[in-house]
Amino acid sequence: MEATVPDERPSPEGPATFREVFANREYGAVFTASALSWIGDYIAKAAVTLLVYEETRSVALSAAAFAVSYLPWLVGGPLLATLAERHRYRQVMVVCDLVRMVLMVCIAIPGMPVPMILALLFATTLANPPSQAAKSALIPLILTGDRLVVGLSMISSVGQAAQVVGYLAGAAIAAFNPTTALLVNAATFALSAALVRFGVADRPTAMTAAHRSHLLRETAQGFQIVFGTPVLRAIAVLVFAAMLFSVVPEGLAAAWASEHAGQLDAGAAQAIIMAANPVGFILGGLIVSRAFGPDRRLSLMRPLAVLSPLALVPALLDPPPLVVALLAAACGFAVAGMLPVANGLFVRALPDGFRARAFGVMATGVQVIQGLAVLVTGLLAERYSIPLVVGVWSAVGVLLMTLAALRWPSRSAIDAAIEAAQQAGGAAQQAGAVAPRQADGATGPATPAGAQERSGGPADRWAVAPAKRDSGGTR
Repeated sequence: MEATVPDERPSPEGPATFREVFANREYGAVFTASALSWIGDYIAKAAVTLLVYEETRSVALSAAAFAVSYLPWLVGGPLLATLAERHRYRQVMVVCDLVRMVLMVCIAIPGMPVPMILALLFATTLANPPSQAAKSALIPLILTGDRLVVGLSMISSVGQAAQVVGYLAGAAIAAFNPTTALLVNAATFALSAALVRFGVADRPTAMTAAHRSHLLRETAQGFQIVFGTPVLRAIAVLVFAAMLFSVVPEGLAAAWASEHAGQLDAGAAQAIIMAANPVGFILGGLIVSRAFGPDRRLSLMRPLAVLSPLALVPALLDPPPLVVALLAAACGFAVAGMLPVANGLFVRALPDGFRARAFGVMATGVQVIQGLAVLVTGLLAERYSIPLVVGVWSAVGVLLMTLAALRWPSRSAIDAAIEAAQQAGGAAQQAGAVAPRQADGATGPATPAGAQERSGGPADRWAVAPAKRDSGGTR
């Protein structure tokens, strides 16, 4: 006899509470594991960069150590993420954590040659896509209804906070002993693996052996479902556009502060500009998820999408760094208010068994688009002033976001896509999915995200990490 699944439909009158979200023990384990490992990652990123520079005195090699963590997403993110679909999500997360723990210990060995450090660091980051894909696909199975919205906003916010805390702590620890910082990161991997292994239920694979074909074909199916489904394609356009403009102040912060610091020290101006967007993102995720109910968040999504680049248009007036920081914070606030709802619509319109692959497509797109945005605006800033470049770039973003908002699918089209995904997920479960043990001890089929909700604001995210960047230096 199947266990009765509680009705967790969101209330239109108000959002789920933090207490309700953290009452779920599985979510608490994933949340804590993510926070610990992200802090460790940023600590290690600062340490590796310093370690390579001290060994070589080469700025280029030091920058390479910083950038190598993004390579797996660019060279094979969707392919590696597809692997997570073939195995149990908990197993993927635990194995990836343990492998990265061992590799980080190897990097910390004194006297390790720099080429070997870079090779080991790259090997460590190869676990990023499958681990993050499994985590992103797992969260909708742990939380449903509006609890999913609030839970994902919390994870996004803690990821942004981890960046600030990790970089500060990493710089301090690395100045004392870079090896210690690397071992701290290895320890966070071990703790993360333990929390997931003993705190998360072991669910069956999303893709059974009978449904496997070829890894490349399965990866291509991820692209087909994202860009071949009108609702998913519209969401992808909205998210990619948001990433295209929100990252620019942070990417140009060093040059902007150097040329337009005003009365501030250039280093202080750079730090203020770079920290502003994450701070705004944290505030936006927490305030919007708690201040507005599901229906209101859904109605605010398109205005916030347009507001995200609009907030940066006043850069045309060449404001001082503190004002630039306020503009960047407003942009981050708008993105954080819009992103969980867009992500939730995305995951609810995905059939069970495609979430990890779709995550790989979206996460890779976000990484590539952010890199291109910074590269293009940087090249333009070589010829024109930075305030002019950022202001015009953002004005174009307003037009793009307005067009995306006007072409947004109707509510009936969104509901139809969600219904189709739920039916596909239910058919897959009836075909023979093994019932996992739930966190509260009950058993029953793993419910597709959104199967218990028909109204209100949904939420998932393709990166259970900071929404506008990878989850850290080594993961």
